[in-house]
Amino acid sequence: MHMTPDVRAVEDRADSKMANRDKELEEEIYDKVVDLTEYAKRQRWWNRLFGKNSGPIAAKYSVATQIAIGGVSGWCAGYLFQKVGKVAATAVGGGLLLLQIANNSGYIQVDWKRVEKDVNKAKKQLKKSTDQAGPELNTLFEKSTEFVKKNIVVTGGFIGGFLLGLAS
Repeated sequence: MHMTPDVRAVEDRADSKMANRDKELEEEIYDKVVDLTEYAKRQRWWNRLFGKNSGPIAAKYSVATQIAIGGVSGWCAGYLFQKVGKVAATAVGGGLLLLQIANNSGYIQVDWKRVEKDVNKAKKQLKKSTDQAGPELNTLFEKSTEFVKKNIVVTGGFIGGFLLGLAS
């Protein structure tokens, strides 16, 4: 089939318009997909859950980068928590085991009445200091909650990475 130059020009213009429309549509879809945080912030459930001023501090990074940063730092923290926890549990358990063996062998004698008295005294001091530290703990909790709300993507990555670090 042989086309005249006029028909060819009309088809080229139609193809060009269609290509431009496809390109615009593709950019629009890309913008909608990439801008998930802004979309979520406009939703009523997001505002009810996280507040109107919530938004990531690390907003200059893409969602994937924020998840990766949170995941890697969470994994490192979880792995260290696991290793330090094992060492601490071994030290405390080993110390208690040695004390029990020494007690049963007769190397040491435990004055259980004195131990009970000291434990009760420590409980009272702990309760008193806990009552005094209430406002400070509330402030720390509020700051932590605000940080989590503003950095929900990084926090989600961190939690996932932390759990993976504990498991490895």
